[in-house]
Amino acid sequence: MSLAGIVAERSIIVCCGSGGVGKTTTGAVLALEAARRGRRAVVVTVDPAKRLADALGLEALTNSPSRIDGPWPGELWALMLDTKNTFDSLVQQYAADPDQAGRILANRFYQNISGSLSGTQEYMAMEKLYELHEASDFDVVVVDTPPTRNALDFLDAPRRLTHFLDNRLFRVLMTPTKAYLKAVNFAAQAFLRTVSKVVGGEVIQDAITFFQAFEGMEAGFRDRAARVLELLSEPDTAYVLVASPRRDTVDEAVFFADKLAEGHLAVAALIVNRMHPVFGEGLAQATRERAHTLAGTDLGGLYQNLADFQLVAQREEEHLRGLAEKVAPAPVARVPFLRSDVHDLDGLAQVAGHLFPPS
Repeated sequence: MSLAGIVAERSIIVCCGSGGVGKTTTGAVLALEAARRGRRAVVVTVDPAKRLADALGLEALTNSPSRIDGPWPGELWALMLDTKNTFDSLVQQYAADPDQAGRILANRFYQNISGSLSGTQEYMAMEKLYELHEASDFDVVVVDTPPTRNALDFLDAPRRLTHFLDNRLFRVLMTPTKAYLKAVNFAAQAFLRTVSKVVGGEVIQDAITFFQAFEGMEAGFRDRAARVLELLSEPDTAYVLVASPRRDTVDEAVFFADKLAEGHLAVAALIVNRMHPVFGEGLAQATRERAHTLAGTDLGGLYQNLADFQLVAQREEEHLRGLAEKVAPAPVARVPFLRSDVHDLDGLAQVAGHLFPPS
């Protein structure tokens, strides 16, 4: 399927790749193109650095979708994930009553893990994706994944949450008063006494209070994690790999492609940003020889510059060749260096012109 077909037909598009390759801008362009094709599109980023707001020419984005008006028949919305607020909303949704939700939200252990625990951001991003897909009636949700090498933790977050909920110590802490767990509790209490000597008894007590307050909610979290995992594996979800032509980022893209393959997920398209332009069809070596014959003249200097550009472009294509073969038959789209960074809708439209050229 072509990149245009992906934007026109898929309901979830996950942009993944290493940091600094233009992933956020690409996500915004894909959502914009979907809106231009008459779809109701939303792009969500987990990057707190305001790159998505900058690319859209906005002052800021919040955890709720903001509509961006423009001359397109569809709708374009955008939001920036707020991990803490998303976690709070989940607690309120799955709590048996407002009192239980209040106890959890006020718990110091919860307040610490809900915004900063490793993996929480990735899981909350998945939750936001699920919410936007299931409850907000968008035709397509475009996700800009975390800008780290471990971005694929994002895809594994539902499974890791389920493992956490099934953890024996978690279950002991949640139900420490049940008779059948007394023997286990004895061992757990010994463990907790040891841990409390390191982190402090108050911290341990906060944790125990949190897990006790959490009792009865784990089924909702577990069921939702399973549904999110299904959503990520459905044929209607497309993974768009974003890279630059530099050797190190191509290596990272190969890593991402391999990780997706391990999860039986295929790369639907490869987008390579910041490509050097190709001037002419000749080889750099031939152009450099021509420069030598014209050495000492103005034309010789120009030929030398041309040879340098051709050599860079050739090397970039060499870097990409293995990656393109690895993700085949996924289409490969190239975006050249632009004169300036993308800071508004006109800039996004310029990138879209390279990704979706007129037929």
